[in-house]
Amino acid sequence: MNTFEEVVEAKGHLIDSGIMSQILDRVIEHKCTFEIEKFLVGKTNDDYSLARIKIQSHSSESLKELLDILVPLGCYLAEEQDARIEPALGSGRVPDDFYSSTNYRTYVRLSGNWKLVQEQRMDAVIRVDPDGPRCGKLRDIRKGDLVVCGHAGIKVVREFKDRERKDFTFMASEISSERRVEVAVRQLAEMLHQTHAARGKIVVVAGPVVVHTGGVEGMCKMIRGGYVQAFLGGNAIAVHDIEYALYKTSLGVQLETGMPAHEGHRNHMRAINFINQYGSVAAAVEAGALQSGVMYELVKSKVPFALAGSIRDDGPLPDTICDMVEAQARYAVLLKDAEVVMILGTMLHGIGAANMIPSWVRTVCIDINPAVVTKLSDRGSSQTVGIVTDAGTFLHLLKEQL
Repeated sequence: MNTFEEVVEAKGHLIDSGIMSQILDRVIEHKCTFEIEKFLVGKTNDDYSLARIKIQSHSSESLKELLDILVPLGCYLAEEQDARIEPALGSGRVPDDFYSSTNYRTYVRLSGNWKLVQEQRMDAVIRVDPDGPRCGKLRDIRKGDLVVCGHAGIKVVREFKDRERKDFTFMASEISSERRVEVAVRQLAEMLHQTHAARGKIVVVAGPVVVHTGGVEGMCKMIRGGYVQAFLGGNAIAVHDIEYALYKTSLGVQLETGMPAHEGHRNHMRAINFINQYGSVAAAVEAGALQSGVMYELVKSKVPFALAGSIRDDGPLPDTICDMVEAQARYAVLLKDAEVVMILGTMLHGIGAANMIPSWVRTVCIDINPAVVTKLSDRGSSQTVGIVTDAGTFLHLLKEQL
């Protein structure tokens, strides 16, 4: 019986991060065998470990499938060779064995030199341009574009948590209890202060629950204080924010009393109609017709925003981008170079945004449902940390710290 084999290496905090056990588990699951030829364990928190593993399989297809899984875990072929570059077959058409990217920092070997992939994101094709490799959406690939295929000449560098890091300890593990929310908020506020002081980019992704739970003033204070450089959401966050600004209701409920307003069910539609009369949110603000709220503060502070439409939308507002491809592209532009991303009460737009950013962007998800953080992690955004509370409580606490 024929035996097919490859020798791979992995370098990093293989033990602390659990990557080594994941690698060996995947080998066993694929009914392959392994031999650890070398394993050098780091002796300090700063030292990397290095593993050299020979993998054998009775099927070339099984070995290929296994390598597809091991490369994103940080494995690379031990025998250094250039990446295989093939031309795209047509618009949105590439060879079957194209390399599908992760959100981890990735290097591609070209002409004997390792080149850092630009615009890193998950689920992308790596296109080799004259100025180097970069991630691109499959839909943006054109015939003749050069794309990376196979496993050779690719290195993925996994993120790891520093055991000695004392600041922002809430970033080290998911928070699953209300008891620790205030501590997490204080540490997050300090992180925002430092990012703001260093002129770093903070992006907020928010859902309408920010309005429903009374978080508008907290969000407005963040914007006025310069803690928001870009704002992402859907049609609903803008609609209900404007509804609250005009009628002091959200979904027809008076937030001050918790009681339904007379004919309050019309108010969100009235808000849409109101903005339609001016043609855009910015025009309503400039005319002096809209004088408060999150959208007002974004316009006044000249903070760029993107509202992505969905099948549930009423209206939608004139500012809402109803073309999905255009909305994704606008999100990606506003997320570029982000250092901190805060996701507030929106699983749909939160997952969409998290899928567009590299793993080294500090990502915090605030949601009353801990399963939202789990879903973000399951979809590849393992850097996401959760604060389990409602958005209104969080923003009220954060407002006191800013």
